[in-house]
Amino acid sequence: MAVPAAAMGPSALGQSGPGSMAPWCSVSSGPSRYVLGMQELFRGHSKTREFLAHSAKVHSVAWSCDGRRLASGSFDKTASVFLLEKDRLVKENNYRGHGDSVDQLCWHPSNPDLFVTASGDKTIRIWDVRTTKCIATVNTKGENINICWSPDGQTIAVGNKDDVVTFIDAKTHRSKAEEQFKFEVNEISWNNDNNMFFLTNGNGCINILSYPELKPVQSINAHPSNCICIKFDPMGKYFATGSADALVSLWDVDELVCVRCFSRLDWPVRTLSFSHDGKMLASASEDHFIDIAEVETGDKLWEVQCESPTFTVAWHPKRPLLAFACDDKDGKYDSSREAGTVKLFGLPNDS
Repeated sequence: MAVPAAAMGPSALGQSGPGSMAPWCSVSSGPSRYVLGMQELFRGHSKTREFLAHSAKVHSVAWSCDGRRLASGSFDKTASVFLLEKDRLVKENNYRGHGDSVDQLCWHPSNPDLFVTASGDKTIRIWDVRTTKCIATVNTKGENINICWSPDGQTIAVGNKDDVVTFIDAKTHRSKAEEQFKFEVNEISWNNDNNMFFLTNGNGCINILSYPELKPVQSINAHPSNCICIKFDPMGKYFATGSADALVSLWDVDELVCVRCFSRLDWPVRTLSFSHDGKMLASASEDHFIDIAEVETGDKLWEVQCESPTFTVAWHPKRPLLAFACDDKDGKYDSSREAGTVKLFGLPNDS
């Protein structure tokens, strides 16, 4: 049975402590010009600011394709949308309607006004920020934990806790296909060309299906333990997977071979994001920092300090700004109360 990444603790991910480095992880020599340049930038832009979004923990954050808005989904059954104004996020609206936790959300790949939420209430909802209304509620067969929108904008894929992936027509809001898998499905994604569909699974594999035929193309043994998350870089050159073995592996899209791995985290990697230029990769876990690596060398570029495990990270589609959300508690009044904040790293130190 699939479990949302936000709900996974170290025990749920088949690991009781810090991870070990794989023998095939290599470390390069001196830092590149790009690394030095970005480090110089972040030295002056290393501020993280937090913004109240929800009344419970935030499971998912995502930017609209134009970078003007950030959406967040929460355990409090709502989604929130913020406008990015200069160096701050200004809350625009809260979207209510789901009857259970909003575990994942994503925006339409080319329309900056539409986003879709997946919930444990056995529905997905499509929202329009112009009207602030839900324009469609689609009933599904199980508790939904994963969602992605196809690069051509025509299809929404949603995965549930019973390892069923449903493909929904984004215009008619009707199911086009449904696949039941015999393994634990963790995260799902199309490739950038829209002709293949990828799933990460509980056996450490990446399963690749042809699209739209949904015929098995290949199964890659990517990690020795649970393969949790997957992301494609905007340039279409690489994809990355994060695993319970605390490693991030980087794969060549065309060759389907692992080109390098990143091993600075000690806990199961539950979230990944490539920067807009495809040159940086942020990864996070229960470690109290987010690792930012240079994609081409694996070199550490920066680390963003956190006070608690991180559920979700998302680079801005045009700027070196990283949105994220952690399992923070609101310690001022009640140490068990969830803070419900989203955070933004990369702001000017003097802002």
